[in-house]
Amino acid sequence: MTRRKKTRSLADKVTIRTGKRKDYKKWRHENPDQVTSSRRFTQKKRQQRKLQAARKLARQEQGASIAIHPEPASEQSATTREEHDE
Repeated sequence: MTRRKKTRSLADKVTIRTGKRKDYKKWRHENPDQVTSSRRFTQKKRQQRKLQAARKLARQEQGASIAIHPEPASEQSATTREEHDE
């Protein structure tokens, strides 16, 4: 007969459980309409999104502009080559 492994967790042994994480997860899964994010979390996320948008704008402004439909003039191609050589 093999020995049973000792467990520190009483979660599987206890039949009545109140206010425990598993109970809350089960309730949250069964009632998704009643679950809302905390005000602190939503404010934090809103602030993060603002920062992310500001960083994205900064990156876009910092980046070099590319002529998508360049003019067929030979002068423009000469200036772009000089800029890349620097």
